Amino acid sequence: MRLPALPCLGAAPAPAPAAEPLLPAQLRAESLPRHVAVVMDGNSRWARARGLPQTIGHQDGLHALEEMVRLSRAWGIRPEVDVLMVLIERLIDDNVDEFLSQGIRLRVIGDYSRLPLSLQNTAREAEDATRNNSQLDLILAIGYSGRRDILQACRSLVGKVHGKLLRPEDIDESLFANELQTSFTDGELPYPDPDLLIRTSGELRLSNFLLWQTAYSEIFFTNTLWPDFREADYLEALTSFQSRNRRFGGRKH
Repeated sequence: MRLPALPCLGAAPAPAPAAEPLLPAQLRAESLPRHVAVVMDGNSRWARARGLPQTIGHQDGLHALEEMVRLSRAWGIRPEVDVLMVLIERLIDDNVDEFLSQGIRLRVIGDYSRLPLSLQNTAREAEDATRNNSQLDLILAIGYSGRRDILQACRSLVGKVHGKLLRPEDIDESLFANELQTSFTDGELPYPDPDLLIRTSGELRLSNFLLWQTAYSEIFFTNTLWPDFREADYLEALTSFQSRNRRFGGRKH
């Protein structure tokens, strides 16, 4: 499976393809979310409703992911997705060349120790190969737990306090966020928290996904099963986001 052709990697700029879609009329460039997180749910239900094996549901779910990556790249949005392990090694392995040509930098978060060794190796190799790309950051959460992420951040900070690298009173929200798996500090600014969280398939919960990072995210729930999620659904979510009055815990004036 291949992603549609997108613009070049950051180290070697090239002209954007003429066929790249313009921003849809209903979206305003100045108020698009910078970072969209997605819980991709409903693959198995989609397959059962059609009398198909679950693997077919996951395969079609990967096609939906490829479409979201294409649209996010075209519209300047960073996607972060909660993905099952099923077929992920194939997704990464089959698309590394496309990630390189399109300037997509891959990040994988989650508990690596719970992943099959071959998937660990494939993920690390793809991360290393795409490390210098800068056109789009694609973050795959595989075997990820929001609670576990918070616990490991606490343990890391405790270790730094014991090692006299920090004082307890130095710890604030910014320092804590820097210890989370979604913080990458390779000499660059940390990722912003998700502006928008999309949950498909009619489920109305976070399911242990990015619990700290989504404290002020706008949430969009849709009944669409993930394999059916396409451009119209993404536009609906983004249009809803642009209609929100974001106060980040403050009062409306």
